[in-house]
Amino acid sequence: MSAFGKMLVVLLTLAGLLASSNGLAASASVDRNRVALGESLRLTISLDDDTELSDIRLQLLENDFEILRQSTSSQTRYVNGRVTHDKQLQLEIMPRRAGELRIPAFVVGKRRTEPVNIVVTEQTDSSEAGQALIFEAEVDRDTVYVQAQVILTLRILQAMSLEDRGVSELELEGAFVKPLEQRSFQRNIDGRRWLVHELRYAIFPEQSGTLSIPAQTFSARESVRRGSLFDINRSGRRLRRMSEPLDITVLSRPATFPDSTWLPARDLSIVEEWSTPPENLRVGESATRTIRLRGEGLQGAQLPPIQFTPVEGLKFYPDQPDIGESEVDSGLLGMRADSAAILATQPGRVSLPEIRIPWWDTEARQTRFAVLPARELNIQPGDVASAPAAIPDPLDVSLPRPTQPADPEATDALPWQIASAVSTAGWLLTLAYLLLARRPAPGNKLGNTRDTPSPRTAFKTLLNACEAHDPERARQALIAWGRGYTDRPRLSSLDELATAVGDPVLSGELAALDAHLYGNRQDKWNGSALADCLRRLGSRGGSSAADTPAGFNLYPGAR
Repeated sequence: MSAFGKMLVVLLTLAGLLASSNGLAASASVDRNRVALGESLRLTISLDDDTELSDIRLQLLENDFEILRQSTSSQTRYVNGRVTHDKQLQLEIMPRRAGELRIPAFVVGKRRTEPVNIVVTEQTDSSEAGQALIFEAEVDRDTVYVQAQVILTLRILQAMSLEDRGVSELELEGAFVKPLEQRSFQRNIDGRRWLVHELRYAIFPEQSGTLSIPAQTFSARESVRRGSLFDINRSGRRLRRMSEPLDITVLSRPATFPDSTWLPARDLSIVEEWSTPPENLRVGESATRTIRLRGEGLQGAQLPPIQFTPVEGLKFYPDQPDIGESEVDSGLLGMRADSAAILATQPGRVSLPEIRIPWWDTEARQTRFAVLPARELNIQPGDVASAPAAIPDPLDVSLPRPTQPADPEATDALPWQIASAVSTAGWLLTLAYLLLARRPAPGNKLGNTRDTPSPRTAFKTLLNACEAHDPERARQALIAWGRGYTDRPRLSSLDELATAVGDPVLSGELAALDAHLYGNRQDKWNGSALADCLRRLGSRGGSSAADTPAGFNLYPGAR
């Protein structure tokens, strides 16, 4: 190329740059000028010079809009001798209020964008998104007693594809909140199919007055089908819905309620279980008595402890309580089990007193009583040769102090040493007897293989009870099967069985069976799910693979 040609190229390039500098431009645009409150829109600010995007004062938007997300892009082009630098700032913004809003002008370098007007309508079903997304909150009652349960349900109804869904965290002052299991199902409304999500909470107000539940927020992004894997910038609108705030009137404890533990519940029941039939109790033998409380609409911690009243002729050795709760259709089902080993010390008729627990029926608004009737026992004489010479008081069991070496000058110390040694030996013999008494004797019914069904027989009986949908018979069969499956011949409750097996599916089915038996459920119990779970576990216990029947795989893990 000649010198003249090279100079011409240079001149054309300079002319292009000069034209570019004289054509500086900045613009602001939106993907739509009309939106509903709770919907987002996209604002794009475009530049064609070297101005830094960070110089744009986005604070001008904050009065009327919330900035949800922002991204930048840039591109340098050389076309027909002209060099251009294109930059874009993309903002996803959401209006803070309804009405006519204005996106202000932005000063960008030496240029100024034009303002953009936006019309924001109220959140109604007039918009496409409004017709396809609903978020609402409701409570099962607007008046509740202090420390009683009220159920809050946050419900999301969608007839559109959503992603990045989220609900604001529920925070309440003056109340205990227990999240319940979420539900998802489909519902047809006017011939249109909706996907419904329910978030449920059990709320227990801790003080009387007014409990305010603030408006909750649901946010999501509309799913958009992308043209390719590289179409990463294409995303749907951000949608937001808010529920209405709710007020609940919290009533104080009625003055007519007895001076006892305050128990506001939908229902309260009390039952007892015995490790062995108490009618067969003999002197020197022991049996474990378990008293179970179940309160519908209560936490397990709200249930009062059971006091085992001293009775002449019996010694009580209380165990640690078992406290918990499970979930039923009406909310929480609080459970408490108090157990005590009872040792018969003398023959004759003894009476276990009635247990009467007052509770407040939140539905009928009156005091009721959960009653365990008095029970009379006829203690039979025991084997004289095997009976202990002395029974220590369960509250005063302690080792005697070690004796000091005899003082030669204190000739009267020897008798005390002899008495102390005899007392120690008697105490050790008694303690050994009590420990052995908790184990089944060779002739005991629990340890007699002739009276204990085989694992196959117990398993078959259990399946028959489940398939017959008989909850009482199923519970008895579960105890019999569980004693062999867990190698615990003294197992006496479904809670013990659930703990011993450690299978999450079985634990859930046992809790449902308990809730049906003791929760005054009117519907018929269905044992099919429990039967399926048992078939998976098999008829025999143990930890080796040989103990697992063929055809049954171990549960792969908790869901």
